[in-house]
Amino acid sequence: MNSDAQIWRRLQPIVTVLLVASVIGIPLWLVVATAGKSQGEALNPNLSPPSEWHLWENLRQVWTDGDVPAAFFGSLLVVVPTVFGVLAFGSLASWVLARRATRLNAVLYALGISGIVLPPAVVTVVLLLRQLGLAGTAIGMIGVYMGIYMSTVIFFVTGFVRTIPESLEEAAQIDGAGPLTVFRKVVLPMLRPVLATATILICLYVWNDVFYAFFVIGGRIDTLPLNLFRVASAGLYLNNWHLIFAYVILMSLPLIAVFAIAQRKIISGITSGAVK
Repeated sequence: MNSDAQIWRRLQPIVTVLLVASVIGIPLWLVVATAGKSQGEALNPNLSPPSEWHLWENLRQVWTDGDVPAAFFGSLLVVVPTVFGVLAFGSLASWVLARRATRLNAVLYALGISGIVLPPAVVTVVLLLRQLGLAGTAIGMIGVYMGIYMSTVIFFVTGFVRTIPESLEEAAQIDGAGPLTVFRKVVLPMLRPVLATATILICLYVWNDVFYAFFVIGGRIDTLPLNLFRVASAGLYLNNWHLIFAYVILMSLPLIAVFAIAQRKIISGITSGAVK
């Protein structure tokens, strides 16, 4: 029994890696292989490699015919302000909620994280934006996303702030630093790991969102998911699975870059915290 347990302990990491590689690698290979095929080969997407790779040609055709540059800048117009706004206001609110343990703050914290469980009422949101004159605008879409994902930031950051020793902030206050200075120079640098994690999650949700964007901005602003939905519905990519998967690759590249950068920030933040 002991020998069997030892063998399983040695094989467990290998089995885990193989399972993870299969779960991630097989769909990834399906996307890349289909995007590299010709139209005839891609009619029935499968895991077989293309007889001749056309990946670059398909990516170039999607870039020009699918209006990807305009949709890319439309996505940036919504995603970048949303991420900065949610992280800025969410981290400030989390700092106050974590440091001031009052009944009112406990109620506010419960309300703040309730958005994780309670889904937003889309019809009510759209009607409210129409009353405010923000329906179909980037500002309205940014406000909706900030309201939806503020709960996620408050939930993650509040718990992280509670692990930071208050003595660090008290030392800065003794030196004459004000509240905003304490937050900016003492608390915020220590929040890099959790803020990097929140950045990845929010970028992933907002960048790939179709549902809320469809109802709020209604195609008045072209984002990458809405543009893909539009060109696929219009028949431009009908039965052209090689172009659809090529579009998915182009749409995923910015997220991969964000993940790579944020992953480095997580590691550097944890390392600097351990050294200190």
